[in-house]
Amino acid sequence: MCQMKVVLDQDDGQEKIMENVTHLEVTGEGVLVSTFFEEPKLVKSAWIKNIDFLGGTVTLDKKTMKHD
Repeated sequence: MCQMKVVLDQDDGQEKIMENVTHLEVTGEGVLVSTFFEEPKLVKSAWIKNIDFLGGTVTLDKKTMKHD
C-alpha cells in the first residue's frame, strides 16, 4: 500500500498537513485529505502544486496560480 504525505507550501517553508494519507479529493472549496484513523481535513482555497510519487509527497499551495 502506498500512502502519501501532504504538505502546504508557505513563504517560510512547508507545513505538514497530514501523513499516511489514503484519500485526496479536490473540491470546490479546496483539497480534502483523509487517512484511515483521522478525521478528514479540508485545506481551503488550496490547489495541488506537485506530486512526487517516488518521494510519496503531495505539495499544496494556497497562492494564486500564475498565468503567463
